[in-house]
Amino acid sequence: MDIRFSPHNIHLEDPGSFVKRDPHLRQLRQQLLVHRSHLLDKLPRHQPGIYTIGGGRQIGKTTLMKQWMAELLQSGVAPKRIAYLTGELIDDHHSLVRLIAETLIKMPGADVCYLLLDEVTYIRDWDRGIKYLADAGMLENVVMFLTGSDLAIIKEARMRFPGRRGTAGTVDFHLYPLSFLETVRLKKRFTADEMDQLMSPEIEPTIPSLDRLYEEFDLYLVHGGFLTAINDIARHKRIMPATFSTYSDWIRGDVLKRGKQEHYLREVLEAIVKRYGSQVTWNTLAHDLSIDHPKTVADYIALLASMDAAFIQPALVEDKLTAAPKKARKLMFADPFIFHAARAWLTPREDPYSQQVKPIVSDPDWAARLAEACVVTHYRRYYPTYYIKAEGEVDVAYVDQNRFWPLEVKWTRQLRPKDLKQIAKYPNGRIFTRSRHRGEILGIPTEPLPLGILRLGSAEISTDA
Repeated sequence: MDIRFSPHNIHLEDPGSFVKRDPHLRQLRQQLLVHRSHLLDKLPRHQPGIYTIGGGRQIGKTTLMKQWMAELLQSGVAPKRIAYLTGELIDDHHSLVRLIAETLIKMPGADVCYLLLDEVTYIRDWDRGIKYLADAGMLENVVMFLTGSDLAIIKEARMRFPGRRGTAGTVDFHLYPLSFLETVRLKKRFTADEMDQLMSPEIEPTIPSLDRLYEEFDLYLVHGGFLTAINDIARHKRIMPATFSTYSDWIRGDVLKRGKQEHYLREVLEAIVKRYGSQVTWNTLAHDLSIDHPKTVADYIALLASMDAAFIQPALVEDKLTAAPKKARKLMFADPFIFHAARAWLTPREDPYSQQVKPIVSDPDWAARLAEACVVTHYRRYYPTYYIKAEGEVDVAYVDQNRFWPLEVKWTRQLRPKDLKQIAKYPNGRIFTRSRHRGEILGIPTEPLPLGILRLGSAEISTDA
Protein backbone atom coordinates (compact mmCIF):
# COMPACT_ATOMS: atom_id res chain seq x y z
CA MET A 1 0.00 0.00 0.00
CA ASP A 2 1.06 3.58 -0.67
CA ILE A 3 3.05 4.66 2.38
CA ARG A 4 0.94 7.82 2.72
CA PHE A 5 -2.00 5.71 3.89
CA SER A 6 -0.01 3.44 6.23
CA PRO A 7 -0.93 5.25 9.50
CA HIS A 8 -4.58 4.42 8.83
CA ASN A 9 -3.95 0.80 7.83
CA ILE A 10 -1.95 -0.50 10.77
CA HIS A 11 -4.03 -3.68 10.65
CA LEU A 12 -2.05 -4.74 7.55
CA GLU A 13 1.18 -5.05 9.54
CA ASP A 14 -0.22 -5.87 13.00
CA PRO A 15 -3.98 -6.61 13.23
CA GLY A 16 -3.79 -7.12 16.98
CA SER A 17 -2.61 -3.58 17.64
CA PHE A 18 -4.98 -1.79 15.26
CA VAL A 19 -7.35 -0.56 17.97
CA LYS A 20 -4.48 0.66 20.15
CA ARG A 21 -2.38 2.30 17.44
CA ASP A 22 -4.88 3.72 14.96
CA PRO A 23 -4.85 7.53 15.43
CA HIS A 24 -8.63 7.94 15.51
CA LEU A 25 -9.37 4.96 17.74
CA ARG A 26 -6.55 5.98 20.07
CA GLN A 27 -8.04 9.44 20.40
CA LEU A 28 -11.48 7.92 20.96
CA ARG A 29 -10.20 5.80 23.86
CA GLN A 30 -8.91 8.93 25.59
CA GLN A 31 -12.41 10.37 25.90
CA LEU A 32 -14.44 9.93 29.07
CA LEU A 33 -17.57 9.14 27.06
CA VAL A 34 -17.16 6.81 24.08
CA HIS A 35 -20.06 6.49 21.65
CA ARG A 36 -20.85 3.55 19.39
CA SER A 37 -23.21 4.62 16.61
CA HIS A 38 -26.25 2.48 15.86
CA LEU A 39 -25.25 2.81 12.18
CA LEU A 40 -22.53 0.21 12.80
CA ASP A 41 -25.28 -2.40 13.05
CA LYS A 42 -26.83 -1.28 9.78
CA LEU A 43 -23.78 -1.16 7.51
CA PRO A 44 -23.85 -4.14 5.09
CA ARG A 45 -21.00 -6.60 5.58
CA HIS A 46 -21.58 -9.26 2.94
CA GLN A 47 -23.34 -7.49 0.06
CA PRO A 48 -20.97 -5.91 -2.46
CA GLY A 49 -22.01 -2.46 -3.59
CA ILE A 50 -21.24 1.25 -3.54
CA TYR A 51 -22.46 2.82 -0.32
CA THR A 52 -22.32 6.39 0.94
CA ILE A 53 -22.16 8.00 4.36
CA GLY A 54 -22.89 11.72 4.40
CA GLY A 55 -22.76 14.10 7.33
CA GLY A 56 -21.27 17.30 8.65
CA ARG A 57 -17.76 18.01 9.84
CA GLN A 58 -16.50 16.83 13.21
CA ILE A 59 -19.35 14.40 13.88
CA GLY A 60 -17.27 11.22 13.62
CA LYS A 61 -17.55 9.79 10.11
CA THR A 62 -13.88 8.78 10.06
CA THR A 63 -14.07 7.34 13.57
CA LEU A 64 -17.19 5.41 12.51
CA MET A 65 -15.25 3.88 9.61
CA LYS A 66 -12.35 2.97 11.91
CA GLN A 67 -14.74 1.36 14.43
CA TRP A 68 -16.27 -0.60 11.56
CA MET A 69 -12.83 -1.76 10.45
CA ALA A 70 -12.12 -2.96 14.00
CA GLU A 71 -15.41 -4.87 14.10
CA LEU A 72 -14.73 -6.44 10.69
CA LEU A 73 -11.36 -7.66 11.94
CA GLN A 74 -12.93 -8.98 15.14
CA SER A 75 -15.54 -10.87 13.09
CA GLY A 76 -12.80 -12.73 11.23
CA VAL A 77 -12.36 -10.74 8.04
CA ALA A 78 -8.79 -11.17 6.77
CA PRO A 79 -6.80 -7.96 7.40
CA LYS A 80 -5.52 -7.82 3.81
CA ARG A 81 -9.11 -7.63 2.55
CA ILE A 82 -9.69 -4.27 4.26
CA ALA A 83 -8.23 -0.96 3.09
CA TYR A 84 -8.79 2.63 4.19
CA LEU A 85 -8.00 5.54 1.87
CA THR A 86 -8.53 9.24 2.46
CA GLY A 87 -9.50 11.56 -0.36
CA GLU A 88 -7.45 14.35 1.21
CA LEU A 89 -4.35 12.71 -0.30
CA ILE A 90 -5.77 11.87 -3.75
CA ASP A 91 -5.69 14.59 -6.40
CA ASP A 92 -8.08 13.44 -9.13
CA HIS A 93 -10.03 10.54 -10.58
CA HIS A 94 -7.01 9.28 -12.53
CA SER A 95 -5.02 8.91 -9.31
CA LEU A 96 -8.06 7.36 -7.65
CA VAL A 97 -8.51 4.67 -10.31
CA ARG A 98 -4.82 3.80 -10.28
CA LEU A 99 -4.68 3.62 -6.47
CA ILE A 100 -7.78 1.46 -6.11
CA ALA A 101 -6.66 -0.88 -8.91
CA GLU A 102 -3.30 -1.36 -7.17
CA THR A 103 -5.03 -1.90 -3.82
CA LEU A 104 -7.44 -4.53 -5.16
CA ILE A 105 -4.63 -6.50 -6.81
CA LYS A 106 -3.06 -6.98 -3.38
CA MET A 107 -6.26 -8.34 -1.84
CA PRO A 108 -5.96 -12.14 -1.98
CA GLY A 109 -8.67 -14.76 -2.39
CA ALA A 110 -12.22 -14.61 -3.63
CA ASP A 111 -13.96 -13.34 -0.49
CA VAL A 112 -15.62 -9.95 -0.27
CA CYS A 113 -13.20 -7.00 -0.04
CA TYR A 114 -13.78 -3.81 1.91
CA LEU A 115 -12.67 -0.41 0.56
CA LEU A 116 -13.28 2.64 2.72
CA LEU A 117 -12.78 5.88 0.82
CA ASP A 118 -13.05 8.73 3.32
CA GLU A 119 -13.81 12.36 2.33
CA VAL A 120 -14.22 11.39 -1.30
CA THR A 121 -15.39 14.88 -2.28
CA TYR A 122 -11.82 16.16 -1.89
CA ILE A 123 -10.97 14.22 -5.08
CA ARG A 124 -11.51 16.11 -8.31
CA ASP A 125 -14.09 14.28 -10.51
CA TRP A 126 -14.29 11.45 -7.97
CA ASP A 127 -17.59 10.25 -9.43
CA ARG A 128 -15.99 9.63 -12.84
CA GLY A 129 -13.37 7.41 -11.23
CA ILE A 130 -15.91 5.37 -9.26
CA LYS A 131 -18.13 4.98 -12.32
CA TYR A 132 -15.18 3.74 -14.38
CA LEU A 133 -14.22 1.19 -11.71
CA ALA A 134 -17.80 -0.06 -11.50
CA ASP A 135 -18.26 -0.29 -15.27
CA ALA A 136 -14.96 -2.14 -15.58
CA GLY A 137 -16.25 -4.80 -13.17
CA MET A 138 -13.53 -4.07 -10.63
CA LEU A 139 -16.00 -3.53 -7.78
CA GLU A 140 -18.13 -6.64 -8.28
CA ASN A 141 -16.81 -8.26 -5.11
CA VAL A 142 -16.21 -5.09 -3.13
CA VAL A 143 -18.12 -3.42 -0.31
CA MET A 144 -17.10 0.19 -0.98
CA PHE A 145 -17.96 3.01 1.38
CA LEU A 146 -17.67 6.61 0.26
CA THR A 147 -17.89 9.29 2.94
CA GLY A 148 -18.19 13.03 2.52
CA SER A 149 -18.98 16.16 4.51
CA ASP A 150 -21.02 17.46 1.60
CA LEU A 151 -24.44 15.83 1.45
CA ALA A 152 -24.31 16.22 -2.31
CA ILE A 153 -22.30 12.99 -2.28
CA ILE A 154 -25.53 11.06 -1.75
CA LYS A 155 -27.30 12.92 -4.56
CA GLU A 156 -24.32 12.41 -6.87
CA ALA A 157 -24.18 8.68 -6.13
CA ARG A 158 -27.88 8.27 -6.89
CA MET A 159 -27.51 10.05 -10.24
CA ARG A 160 -24.15 8.68 -11.36
CA PHE A 161 -24.33 5.03 -10.34
CA PRO A 162 -27.84 3.71 -11.07
CA GLY A 163 -27.80 -0.07 -11.20
CA ARG A 164 -24.27 -0.18 -9.77
CA ARG A 165 -25.03 0.29 -6.08
CA GLY A 166 -25.61 -3.36 -5.12
CA THR A 167 -28.62 -5.27 -3.82
CA ALA A 168 -28.81 -4.02 -0.22
CA GLY A 169 -32.06 -2.35 0.82
CA THR A 170 -30.23 0.74 2.10
CA VAL A 171 -27.20 2.10 0.28
CA ASP A 172 -27.08 5.71 1.52
CA PHE A 173 -26.53 6.57 5.17
CA HIS A 174 -26.64 9.90 6.97
CA LEU A 175 -24.58 10.37 10.13
CA TYR A 176 -25.98 13.10 12.35
CA PRO A 177 -24.68 14.56 15.58
CA LEU A 178 -25.89 12.52 18.54
CA SER A 179 -29.62 12.80 19.15
CA PHE A 180 -30.95 13.70 22.58
CA LEU A 181 -31.69 10.01 23.20
CA GLU A 182 -28.18 8.95 22.18
CA THR A 183 -26.67 11.65 24.38
CA VAL A 184 -28.74 10.65 27.41
CA ARG A 185 -27.79 7.01 26.96
CA LEU A 186 -24.13 7.91 26.50
CA LYS A 187 -23.98 9.68 29.87
CA LYS A 188 -25.63 6.74 31.72
CA ARG A 189 -27.36 8.85 34.37
CA PHE A 190 -30.43 6.61 34.28
CA THR A 191 -30.87 2.98 35.26
CA ALA A 192 -32.39 0.54 32.77
CA ASP A 193 -35.72 0.68 34.64
CA GLU A 194 -35.69 4.48 34.61
CA MET A 195 -35.02 4.52 30.88
CA ASP A 196 -37.89 2.09 30.31
CA GLN A 197 -40.18 4.43 32.23
CA LEU A 198 -39.01 7.46 30.30
CA MET A 199 -39.44 5.72 26.96
CA SER A 200 -42.91 4.30 27.65
CA PRO A 201 -45.94 6.50 26.78
CA GLU A 202 -48.03 4.43 29.20
CA ILE A 203 -45.87 5.02 32.29
CA GLU A 204 -45.60 8.29 34.20
CA PRO A 205 -41.90 8.85 34.97
CA THR A 206 -40.88 9.68 38.51
CA ILE A 207 -40.18 13.31 39.44
CA PRO A 208 -36.47 12.64 40.12
CA SER A 209 -36.10 11.04 36.68
CA LEU A 210 -37.85 13.95 34.99
CA ASP A 211 -35.73 16.46 36.88
CA ARG A 212 -32.56 14.79 35.63
CA LEU A 213 -33.98 14.57 32.09
CA TYR A 214 -34.67 18.30 32.09
CA GLU A 215 -31.14 18.94 33.34
CA GLU A 216 -29.85 16.89 30.42
CA PHE A 217 -31.99 18.80 27.93
CA ASP A 218 -30.67 22.11 29.26
CA LEU A 219 -27.16 20.73 28.71
CA TYR A 220 -28.10 19.49 25.24
CA LEU A 221 -28.95 23.08 24.31
CA VAL A 222 -25.31 23.83 25.18
CA HIS A 223 -23.24 20.98 23.71
CA GLY A 224 -25.73 19.54 21.24
CA GLY A 225 -24.77 16.18 19.79
CA PHE A 226 -21.06 16.88 19.26
CA LEU A 227 -18.92 14.39 21.15
CA THR A 228 -15.99 16.73 21.68
CA ALA A 229 -18.24 19.32 23.30
CA ILE A 230 -20.03 16.64 25.35
CA ASN A 231 -16.70 15.31 26.59
CA ASP A 232 -15.47 18.83 27.36
CA ILE A 233 -18.45 19.30 29.70
CA ALA A 234 -17.88 15.86 31.25
CA ARG A 235 -14.17 16.47 31.84
CA HIS A 236 -13.88 20.23 32.38
CA LYS A 237 -17.44 21.35 33.22
CA ARG A 238 -17.21 23.73 30.28
CA ILE A 239 -16.61 23.70 26.52
CA MET A 240 -13.04 24.62 25.74
CA PRO A 241 -12.35 27.58 23.41
CA ALA A 242 -10.43 25.30 21.02
CA THR A 243 -13.54 23.17 20.52
CA PHE A 244 -15.51 26.17 19.24
CA SER A 245 -12.62 27.19 17.00
CA THR A 246 -12.16 23.72 15.54
CA TYR A 247 -15.72 23.60 14.26
CA SER A 248 -15.97 27.21 13.05
CA ASP A 249 -12.62 26.83 11.25
CA TRP A 250 -13.98 23.79 9.40
CA ILE A 251 -17.06 25.71 8.25
CA ARG A 252 -15.00 28.65 7.08
CA GLY A 253 -12.41 26.45 5.38
CA ASP A 254 -14.95 24.34 3.52
CA VAL A 255 -16.85 27.40 2.32
CA LEU A 256 -13.68 29.10 1.09
CA LYS A 257 -12.59 25.89 -0.61
CA ARG A 258 -15.74 26.11 -2.71
CA GLY A 259 -14.78 29.54 -3.98
CA LYS A 260 -17.03 31.57 -1.70
CA GLN A 261 -16.19 34.83 0.08
CA GLU A 262 -15.51 34.91 3.83
CA HIS A 263 -17.17 38.31 4.37
CA TYR A 264 -20.34 37.05 2.65
CA LEU A 265 -20.28 33.93 4.81
CA ARG A 266 -20.02 36.12 7.91
CA GLU A 267 -23.03 38.18 6.83
CA VAL A 268 -25.11 35.08 6.09
CA LEU A 269 -24.27 33.47 9.44
CA GLU A 270 -25.09 36.72 11.24
CA ALA A 271 -28.42 36.81 9.40
CA ILE A 272 -29.26 33.24 10.44
CA VAL A 273 -28.48 34.06 14.09
CA LYS A 274 -30.41 37.34 14.02
CA ARG A 275 -33.52 35.74 12.50
CA TYR A 276 -33.16 32.39 14.21
CA GLY A 277 -36.25 30.29 13.62
CA SER A 278 -38.12 33.22 12.05
CA GLN A 279 -39.70 33.33 8.61
CA VAL A 280 -37.44 34.87 5.96
CA THR A 281 -37.22 35.20 2.20
CA TRP A 282 -34.07 35.44 0.14
CA ASN A 283 -35.18 38.88 -1.05
CA THR A 284 -35.54 40.14 2.52
CA LEU A 285 -32.11 38.85 3.47
CA ALA A 286 -30.51 40.36 0.37
CA HIS A 287 -31.98 43.78 1.19
CA ASP A 288 -30.49 43.64 4.69
CA LEU A 289 -27.03 42.45 3.60
CA SER A 290 -24.33 43.80 1.31
CA ILE A 291 -24.92 40.81 -0.97
CA ASP A 292 -26.57 42.19 -4.09
CA HIS A 293 -28.62 39.31 -5.37
CA PRO A 294 -31.10 37.02 -3.57
CA LYS A 295 -29.72 34.04 -5.50
CA THR A 296 -26.29 34.62 -3.96
CA VAL A 297 -27.86 34.53 -0.50
CA ALA A 298 -29.72 31.35 -1.44
CA ASP A 299 -26.49 29.77 -2.74
CA TYR A 300 -24.62 30.40 0.51
CA ILE A 301 -27.42 29.04 2.65
CA ALA A 302 -27.84 26.02 0.36
CA LEU A 303 -24.11 25.36 0.72
CA LEU A 304 -24.36 25.49 4.52
CA ALA A 305 -27.30 23.08 4.31
CA SER A 306 -25.35 20.69 2.04
CA MET A 307 -22.55 20.77 4.63
CA ASP A 308 -25.14 19.75 7.26
CA ALA A 309 -24.39 22.95 9.17
CA ALA A 310 -27.78 24.58 8.57
CA PHE A 311 -31.33 23.41 7.98
CA ILE A 312 -33.85 25.18 5.75
CA GLN A 313 -37.41 24.53 6.96
CA PRO A 314 -39.96 25.29 4.23
CA ALA A 315 -43.66 25.94 4.65
CA LEU A 316 -46.04 23.08 3.90
CA VAL A 317 -48.58 22.88 1.10
CA GLU A 318 -51.11 20.94 3.15
CA ASP A 319 -53.08 19.29 0.35
CA LYS A 320 -49.95 18.21 -1.55
CA LEU A 321 -47.66 17.39 1.40
CA THR A 322 -44.82 19.27 -0.30
CA ALA A 323 -42.85 22.45 0.28
CA ALA A 324 -44.46 25.77 -0.66
CA PRO A 325 -41.95 27.27 -3.12
CA LYS A 326 -43.11 30.87 -2.80
CA LYS A 327 -43.57 31.10 0.95
CA ALA A 328 -40.92 32.23 3.41
CA ARG A 329 -38.60 29.70 4.97
CA LYS A 330 -37.19 29.30 8.45
CA LEU A 331 -33.43 29.06 8.95
CA MET A 332 -31.63 27.35 11.80
CA PHE A 333 -28.42 25.48 12.48
CA ALA A 334 -28.51 21.70 12.41
CA ASP A 335 -27.42 21.38 16.05
CA PRO A 336 -27.25 23.68 19.11
CA PHE A 337 -23.46 23.45 19.23
CA ILE A 338 -23.16 24.72 15.65
CA PHE A 339 -25.18 27.76 16.74
CA HIS A 340 -22.74 28.44 19.58
CA ALA A 341 -19.66 27.81 17.43
CA ALA A 342 -20.93 30.21 14.75
CA ARG A 343 -21.54 32.93 17.35
CA ALA A 344 -18.10 32.35 18.84
CA TRP A 345 -16.58 33.04 15.43
CA LEU A 346 -18.81 36.01 14.62
CA THR A 347 -18.16 37.75 17.95
CA PRO A 348 -14.92 36.33 19.38
CA ARG A 349 -14.57 36.10 23.15
CA GLU A 350 -11.74 34.85 25.33
CA ASP A 351 -14.05 32.27 26.91
CA PRO A 352 -17.06 31.67 24.63
CA TYR A 353 -18.63 29.18 27.05
CA SER A 354 -18.95 31.54 30.02
CA GLN A 355 -19.24 34.79 28.08
CA GLN A 356 -21.63 33.70 25.31
CA VAL A 357 -23.14 30.26 25.73
CA LYS A 358 -24.23 30.36 29.36
CA PRO A 359 -25.88 33.79 29.08
CA ILE A 360 -27.82 32.93 25.92
CA VAL A 361 -29.17 29.58 27.14
CA SER A 362 -30.24 31.34 30.35
CA ASP A 363 -32.26 33.85 28.36
CA PRO A 364 -35.89 32.57 28.14
CA ASP A 365 -36.47 33.88 24.61
CA TRP A 366 -33.26 32.39 23.21
CA ALA A 367 -33.74 29.11 25.08
CA ALA A 368 -37.19 28.84 23.47
CA ARG A 369 -35.71 29.43 20.00
CA LEU A 370 -32.99 26.84 20.55
CA ALA A 371 -35.50 24.33 21.91
CA GLU A 372 -37.80 24.78 18.90
CA ALA A 373 -34.88 24.35 16.49
CA CYS A 374 -33.88 21.24 18.42
CA VAL A 375 -37.31 19.71 17.87
CA VAL A 376 -37.34 20.64 14.17
CA THR A 377 -33.89 19.21 13.48
CA HIS A 378 -34.68 16.02 15.39
CA TYR A 379 -37.85 15.38 13.36
CA ARG A 380 -36.10 16.10 10.07
CA ARG A 381 -33.83 13.10 10.74
CA TYR A 382 -36.78 10.77 10.25
CA TYR A 383 -39.48 12.62 8.28
CA PRO A 384 -39.94 15.36 5.69
CA THR A 385 -40.35 18.35 8.01
CA TYR A 386 -42.06 21.69 7.40
CA TYR A 387 -43.90 24.43 9.24
CA ILE A 388 -47.46 25.65 8.64
CA LYS A 389 -48.27 29.23 7.77
CA ALA A 390 -51.98 29.99 7.40
CA GLU A 391 -54.09 32.29 9.57
CA GLY A 392 -51.71 31.33 12.33
CA GLU A 393 -48.50 29.33 12.48
CA VAL A 394 -47.54 25.81 13.56
CA ASP A 395 -43.89 25.19 14.37
CA VAL A 396 -43.53 21.67 12.96
CA ALA A 397 -45.52 19.64 10.44
CA TYR A 398 -43.88 16.32 9.63
CA VAL A 399 -45.16 13.94 6.97
CA ASP A 400 -45.71 10.28 7.81
CA GLN A 401 -48.14 7.66 6.51
CA ASN A 402 -49.30 9.99 3.71
CA ARG A 403 -50.52 12.70 6.06
CA PHE A 404 -49.00 15.54 8.04
CA TRP A 405 -48.77 15.71 11.81
CA PRO A 406 -48.75 19.22 13.32
CA LEU A 407 -46.71 19.95 16.40
CA GLU A 408 -46.42 23.18 18.38
CA VAL A 409 -43.36 23.86 20.57
CA LYS A 410 -43.89 26.05 23.64
CA TRP A 411 -40.73 26.13 25.76
CA THR A 412 -42.08 28.98 27.86
CA ARG A 413 -43.52 29.34 31.34
CA GLN A 414 -46.89 30.52 30.09
CA LEU A 415 -49.11 29.36 27.24
CA ARG A 416 -51.54 31.79 25.65
CA PRO A 417 -54.63 30.38 23.88
CA LYS A 418 -54.27 32.88 21.00
CA ASP A 419 -50.90 31.29 20.11
CA LEU A 420 -52.64 27.95 19.64
CA LYS A 421 -55.48 28.95 17.33
CA GLN A 422 -53.89 27.37 14.24
CA ILE A 423 -52.93 24.02 15.73
CA ALA A 424 -56.36 23.81 17.38
CA LYS A 425 -57.78 23.33 13.88
CA TYR A 426 -56.11 19.94 13.48
CA PRO A 427 -57.48 16.85 15.26
CA ASN A 428 -54.04 15.17 15.26
CA GLY A 429 -52.13 18.13 16.68
CA ARG A 430 -49.83 17.98 19.70
CA ILE A 431 -47.99 20.49 21.86
CA PHE A 432 -44.52 20.03 23.36
CA THR A 433 -44.32 22.09 26.56
CA ARG A 434 -41.98 22.94 29.41
CA SER A 435 -44.38 21.30 31.87
CA ARG A 436 -43.24 18.06 33.47
CA HIS A 437 -46.64 16.45 33.03
CA ARG A 438 -48.80 15.37 30.13
CA GLY A 439 -52.08 17.19 29.81
CA GLU A 440 -54.42 19.02 27.50
CA ILE A 441 -54.91 22.62 26.35
CA LEU A 442 -57.99 23.56 24.33
CA GLY A 443 -58.46 19.84 23.74
CA ILE A 444 -54.94 19.48 22.31
CA PRO A 445 -52.72 16.84 23.97
CA THR A 446 -49.55 18.22 25.58
CA GLU A 447 -46.32 16.40 26.33
CA PRO A 448 -43.08 17.38 28.08
CA LEU A 449 -40.70 18.48 25.33
CA PRO A 450 -37.63 16.51 26.52
CA LEU A 451 -39.75 13.35 26.70
CA GLY A 452 -41.10 13.96 23.21
CA ILE A 453 -37.73 14.15 21.47
CA LEU A 454 -36.24 11.45 23.70
CA ARG A 455 -38.82 9.00 22.39
CA LEU A 456 -38.42 10.11 18.80
CA GLY A 457 -36.52 7.49 16.87
CA SER A 458 -36.73 4.93 19.67
CA ALA A 459 -37.73 2.25 17.19
CA GLU A 460 -34.45 2.79 15.38
CA ILE A 461 -32.22 2.78 18.44
CA SER A 462 -32.74 -0.01 20.94
CA THR A 463 -33.09 1.31 24.48
CA ASP A 464 -31.67 -1.78 26.16
CA ALA A 465 -28.26 -1.75 24.50
